[in-house]
Amino acid sequence: MQSDSTDNNSTSFSSPTSAVSAEETRILTEYMKQKNLFQITNHDESRRKPLILKQFFKMKRNQQVIVSSVVEDDKHITIEGKVASIGRDFVMITDLQKRTWIPYTAINSATIPFGFPTYSNTHQHFIYDNQLQQKLVLQFGETVIKKEALKQQFFEETLQTNLNSWGGMWVEVKTVDNVVYGKVLKTTKHELVLTALKKEVLISLHEIRKVSTLGFLQLWTNLVKSIFSK
Repeated sequence: MQSDSTDNNSTSFSSPTSAVSAEETRILTEYMKQKNLFQITNHDESRRKPLILKQFFKMKRNQQVIVSSVVEDDKHITIEGKVASIGRDFVMITDLQKRTWIPYTAINSATIPFGFPTYSNTHQHFIYDNQLQQKLVLQFGETVIKKEALKQQFFEETLQTNLNSWGGMWVEVKTVDNVVYGKVLKTTKHELVLTALKKEVLISLHEIRKVSTLGFLQLWTNLVKSIFSK
């Protein structure tokens, strides 16, 4: 006697996401994202700059970029490196020597260097974990917090929360008026707190134009200068 039940071992496929081919669906999806982005920025000019910059850096993740940053009203500096982290209000760029955090408000323009490819190597950001899906379902918070790539995928950090996770790191902070050196102690809702020579320095997050990590030689040089300038 034949059973009407479906074989449990039979292969099943999900329904297609659209009526066109997979590659066309991908292109249409990207087009719709960009179209929606410009619709939003056209209706709210105040959101144009951060949204456009964030989308640009997401498209260039792990790729080489050049950022023109506004340090003062009449002074710009150029920073080149690979896009490492993309937050709600900042981007972090890395090179062979340091990490640099730049708030979107301090960016004048961003582009890619001439002659560099417009794609990234997949091995640079591929996460190899056979049990990743199961871990995300059963231990989401614990799994995501351990991997920077997952944190960027599921959450949009702010400059405040990202810098707070780098406690103990020696940095150089450029503001509109000053250059400050110190070790990251913590961040509050409105300020970055550094320690240097047993003193705490409070820097308004809104005044930050650039934060860079310091190598040992540069750190020692700056500390010596600070001591003898007193």
